[in-house]
Amino acid sequence: MSANDSKNTIYSSDPFAVERKQDHIDLAFRSQHNWADVDNRFNYEPLLAAHPGKSYPEIKFLDKIFKYPIWISSMTGGNKLAGRINENLARACKDFGLGLGLGSCRQLLNDDSHLNDFDVRKHIGDQPLFANLGVAQVELMLKNNKVDDIKRLVNKLKADGLIVHINPLQEWAQPEGDTFNYTPLQTIESLLDRIDIPLIVKEVGQGLGKKSLSALMQLPLAAIDFGAYGGTNFSKLELLRNPVKREMHEVMAHVGHTAEEMTRFTNELLLELGEKIRCREVIISGGIKSYLDGYYLMKKLKTTSIYGQASGFLKHAMDDYDKLSEFIEAQTEGLAVANAFLSIKE
Repeated sequence: MSANDSKNTIYSSDPFAVERKQDHIDLAFRSQHNWADVDNRFNYEPLLAAHPGKSYPEIKFLDKIFKYPIWISSMTGGNKLAGRINENLARACKDFGLGLGLGSCRQLLNDDSHLNDFDVRKHIGDQPLFANLGVAQVELMLKNNKVDDIKRLVNKLKADGLIVHINPLQEWAQPEGDTFNYTPLQTIESLLDRIDIPLIVKEVGQGLGKKSLSALMQLPLAAIDFGAYGGTNFSKLELLRNPVKREMHEVMAHVGHTAEEMTRFTNELLLELGEKIRCREVIISGGIKSYLDGYYLMKKLKTTSIYGQASGFLKHAMDDYDKLSEFIEAQTEGLAVANAFLSIKE
C-alpha cells in the first residue's frame, strides 16, 4: 500500500477552500471590532461544549411543552392583513413548538365578521393559544353582567385562555380612548372571581412597577407578561395620532420600566412574598431585540420564564411563510449556541 493510499479518508477534500480563504482576506478588515457584548453580560466558554445543532431544553409553560422558550406576543387584529399574519404565526408556533397571544379580539364580541382572521387553532395544533381583550372591555362586561361573552369568545377560538392587557396610558393618550372607572387590579380580581379560565395579564409598552408586580404575583394567574418599556410603545403611538396632545404630553410616553428592571423587581418579590405568591410563570417581553436579550433575562430571572417578541415577528409574518420560518429558525439556532457556550455574569 502506498503512502497516499494509507491516508485517513475521513478528511475529505474541501472544494471551497480557495474561495473561502480569499473571502477571509477580503473581509478581514471589515470584521475588526473593538467592543464586546454591549453590556458585557456573558462569560464565553468555548471549551466546554460541542456544537449543539438546534437542540434546546424543552420547557413546560402554561401546562404545555415549548420546544423553544419563545412567545409570539399579541399584535394585530381586525385589519386586512390580520388573517394572513395570524395564520403564519400559528403555523410557526406548531412547527417550532412556541406559543401565541392573539391581538385584541374586541371585534369578535359584536359579530363574527372577522372570525376567520383569528380562528387559527387548526394551524397551531396543540400549542398554547390565548385570546386577548383590554381591561376597559373587561370592566364594561363585568358591569353589564356579560362575563359569559368572554367564555364564548375563548370557546369560539378554541383558545387555552385569555390575555387581559392593561393600558391606562395608552387609553389616556388615544383620541377615542376608554376611561377606567375602577382600578385595573379591581377589574382583574373581579374577573377571577367570576370566570374559570387561565388568565395572563400584560402591560403594552410601559411595563409594571414593583407594587403592581407584587399585586399580580399574589393572584392565581396563569402568567404575567411584562410588556416592558423599550419595545413598541403604544402610548407614544397614540400620541403620534394626536398632535395637539403630543406637544404637551410626549414626556409621559417615556415613563416606564424595562424588562431588565422588571426582572430585578420579580427576583426581589420572589424572596419578599414567599408563600404568598400564586403566579410564578413570566413572559419577559418589551425591548427584547434579539435571542441574546431573551436568553440573558431568562437566565437572570429566578422563576419559570420564556421571552416574548412582537414587532420582529410581525415584520416577517406579513410576507410568505418561508421568510417567517427562516427568521424563527435563526433564533432557535442562536438560542442553542448561546446555551452551549455562554453563561451570564452575576
